[in-house]
Amino acid sequence: EAVVQEFGPAQVGESFGPTWETCWFKVELSIPVAWAGQEVHFVWESDGEGMVWRDAQPVQGLTKEGEKTSYILTRSLKESEPHSLTLYVELACNGLFGTGKGSMIAPPDPDRRVTLSKAELVVFNRDVYELLVDLEILLDMAQLLGEENQRSFQALYTANQMINVCDVTDPSTFPAARDLAAAIFSQKNGESQHTIHAMGHCHIDSAWLWPYEETIRKCARSWVTVVHLMEHNPELTFACSQLGLIRVLWQAQQFEWVRSCYPGLYARIQHLVAKGQFIPVGGTWVEMDGNLPSGESMVRQFLQGQRFFQEQFGQTCSEFWLPDTFGYSAQLPQLMRGCGIQRFLTQKLSWNLVNSFPHHTFFWEGIDGSQVLTHFPPGDSYGMHGRVEEMLKTVKNNKDKGRVNHSAFLFGFGDGGGGPTQKMLDRMKRMSNTDGLPRVQISTPDQLFSALEKESSELCTWVGELFLELHNGTYTTQAQIKRGNRECERILHDVEVLSTLAVAEDRAFQYPASQLQQLWRLLLLNQFHDVLPGSCIQLVVEDALQYYTEIRRAGAELQEEAVQSLCRDLLQPGARSTPSTLVMNTVSWERTEVISRPGPDGAETLALVTVPSMGYALVQEQFVPPQPVTVRKQEDGSVTMENGVIAVCLDTMGRLTSLQLLDSRRESVPDGCYANQFALFDDVPLYWDAWDVMDYHLETRKPVTALLKPLEITLAGGLRGSVRFSLQVGKSSTLTQEIILDAACPYLRFLTQVEWKEAHKFLKVEFPVQVRSTNATYEIQFGHLQRPTHWNTSWDWARFEVWAHKWLDLSEHGFGVALLNDCKYGASAHRNILSLSL
Repeated sequence: EAVVQEFGPAQVGESFGPTWETCWFKVELSIPVAWAGQEVHFVWESDGEGMVWRDAQPVQGLTKEGEKTSYILTRSLKESEPHSLTLYVELACNGLFGTGKGSMIAPPDPDRRVTLSKAELVVFNRDVYELLVDLEILLDMAQLLGEENQRSFQALYTANQMINVCDVTDPSTFPAARDLAAAIFSQKNGESQHTIHAMGHCHIDSAWLWPYEETIRKCARSWVTVVHLMEHNPELTFACSQLGLIRVLWQAQQFEWVRSCYPGLYARIQHLVAKGQFIPVGGTWVEMDGNLPSGESMVRQFLQGQRFFQEQFGQTCSEFWLPDTFGYSAQLPQLMRGCGIQRFLTQKLSWNLVNSFPHHTFFWEGIDGSQVLTHFPPGDSYGMHGRVEEMLKTVKNNKDKGRVNHSAFLFGFGDGGGGPTQKMLDRMKRMSNTDGLPRVQISTPDQLFSALEKESSELCTWVGELFLELHNGTYTTQAQIKRGNRECERILHDVEVLSTLAVAEDRAFQYPASQLQQLWRLLLLNQFHDVLPGSCIQLVVEDALQYYTEIRRAGAELQEEAVQSLCRDLLQPGARSTPSTLVMNTVSWERTEVISRPGPDGAETLALVTVPSMGYALVQEQFVPPQPVTVRKQEDGSVTMENGVIAVCLDTMGRLTSLQLLDSRRESVPDGCYANQFALFDDVPLYWDAWDVMDYHLETRKPVTALLKPLEITLAGGLRGSVRFSLQVGKSSTLTQEIILDAACPYLRFLTQVEWKEAHKFLKVEFPVQVRSTNATYEIQFGHLQRPTHWNTSWDWARFEVWAHKWLDLSEHGFGVALLNDCKYGASAHRNILSLSL
């Protein structure tokens, strides 16, 4: 499409835009005949990300921030080579890290323009480049090895000799200078020296400071550059953990779309995978958040990811690669082992704000006792540049010295893409086995972990979650995304249950496997570690919410089809002489609950029903509860509700002053305290606004007490009693809550609607309970986890805000109180107060 457009003249210094636009440039080159035998580069520098196309194929990514500003036209110009050629440059009007206005993580500047600052045809002097890399390594050794190390002085004196020997006006002096450097680099290490396993890496966030659509081009720009490097550096290996995302971007057919847009690139990648250079790692569909997805979602991440690698490359991953997510659930080791993975790599816990994690290589044990060999690159980064300083840090920083003598070194520009560069490789070639420096070898994940496994007998074991002491706000940020994730997980579960029952009942029913796979892949995409946590720009939020809408719509249709097949006879007109309602139960236990159903006149009526697990029941006659709900308003405006199981008392602001389990005669709310107390906190973190909530926010607590509408009874009892009230929250927000007690029900329900208009504020709801326990229990994937309710140590205190799934519980022997939710993840339990972050 671009080639057939009409092009106009463009000049260096011109600006193009606005934000997210794409500009195409037709570049006509003529290489002077006098440059015969020279290495010729096309140089392009701009503020935007670019891609060079040649003969209708992408050949080079261009990103100034990623130190990729040239395309090599020829390494030695021959007479037989074309001297005139036409290139196309695709310029995206955004930078490597988006277009934040004034700050990387600020909202995008919609009117940003990118400037073309350089477009040149140049001769590249390879000899001068090699000399400069030699000098860089020697000077870094001289500066960083320290005065007590004789190698630092040898490096310094060698660099000085090189300067003396080298005449910059006489290229014939260059080889002698380089020989001096080579003599230093060729002096070998001892056998006990630490071995660094260097692997090319390019972490590309599926969406973050740019939308999903731009990620497709980021992948192409980064990977075509890596492929080009591999063709001239056959020793280079590249660990790629985000292949799976391409296939699903913009609906499930997206892999076909990318393959059709970049067929040549895709074929080259497949060839390099077969050769063992381009190495798929990760095992999951995307690099998902490590805390918030449900257990079933995490299983599907592995299922879809491993299936993709098997289908496309004939192999599955033996390493789980998740370097940049905001903590790691204690259930992950069991899930990994169940999916054939026994090795895990990350580095994010190096970001801990309070405690330094005590290991870089260890066994990680999950809640069932499953263990995986875990490695954190000791350089604490997945975007190294191959410098001496980084190598020395990797060795010095390693917290498992003496136990293991191997570690990972991931090099290449990341987050926004980019990947390795030739200079990074050239630096490390000089350090492959040089006395005074760690041994550096281009390696693979399998080679690294195989070496670590041989040395693993003395490794320590870490039991439980890998909790990141930072970014606690991501459990709550972007409430609609959190709600969409939980709802869509439930919808897909229900569709699968009902469809399976329908298949068992009616062999003619077609299980909707392909439709479910498409919907699951949409949901899994939205679980990427900057989307589900809410740490992304508004464009990404809008895309994510659109995907949830699609899952809800398609899921409802599939659910209806399954029910119609499963209960066809019951749903036939005239099948029953008396009016009845079909009620489904898609969970694995029998339930007795009050439901709402349409009455004969169209109005909603209530019914108390019992439905078997994974089954259905017909409701015809109304079942009378053994004890109806009673609701009474007191003289002071408070309201009491009771159903024979629990009894509650609410004040005029909707706060619980009493909550009793009648059989135990036990009061749950401490004297003088209020449960269901809303509280507003200041939310002004040090930097990462959407990510963080700092511990000092707890010092700014303000109870919400501005009453807009006092407590009023909305249902007076029988099968259901309910009350409603409204509060003003902060300066501009409102909160309306309906509190419901159903017949025979052991819990109280709170339906809460908040019209949120505050900035840098944090809303929670608190439930002080008359229970004493040093640990609270939180639901996680396929299990639960206990965390302390005290702050005895810095490790306890750092968990002032934690994550949970559908419930948290505080119990002592024989009695406890649980707080359940249907769309929240942020929570805390300090002393006897259960809090849910809204």
